[in-house]
Amino acid sequence: MGRAGRAAGLGGRTGWAVAVALLALAPTAAADVYRSDGPGGTPLFTDAPTAPGCRLVIRTEPPRVPWREAVERTAPRHGLDPLLVRAVIQVESAENPRAVSPKGAVGLMQLMPRTARELGVLDPYHPRDNVQGGMAYLARLLDRYGGNLALALAAYNAGPAAVDRYGGVPPYPETRRFVDRVLGLYRRAKGVDLRGANVDTTQPDDGRE
Repeated sequence: MGRAGRAAGLGGRTGWAVAVALLALAPTAAADVYRSDGPGGTPLFTDAPTAPGCRLVIRTEPPRVPWREAVERTAPRHGLDPLLVRAVIQVESAENPRAVSPKGAVGLMQLMPRTARELGVLDPYHPRDNVQGGMAYLARLLDRYGGNLALALAAYNAGPAAVDRYGGVPPYPETRRFVDRVLGLYRRAKGVDLRGANVDTTQPDDGRE
């Protein structure tokens, strides 16, 4: 059985009370509760519906992730689509706030220490601080390159100097993979074709910080 376990030998209101209590004692991750009938009609409750005849009786909400809420709430203030920010985070750190790259970039949006300081990020390992700084930096790069998403992403990965030097996306394999992966994730999330990458994805800058 899963985390919710069994409420064997208990029926009626008592069985339901046990099911709710088990759910309350479960870890903070979301865990739906299913019921099946055991011998003699004894109700069995579980979060892993493997037995025949299991049916959903309690649906839990997914856990809240503060940094995701911060992205949804504040990305538009930077003129950014939250889906774009989520794509960058997925590629940069796989949503690991403790990620550290071989070059020393840290956190969800992989800020270099110098960049973090310039952006006023006090703790780059703090998820919300990191994404706030990363969004501000990405918005700055989109402004610099006139809304060209491919160039902004390339600059985010390789630095603006490299983009300026080559007059476009630098021929670095890592940078090109980064740009392609972010655009791919963003394209799927948006349901649109961004393969040309010369797309202005900024939103109106009302209230941009």
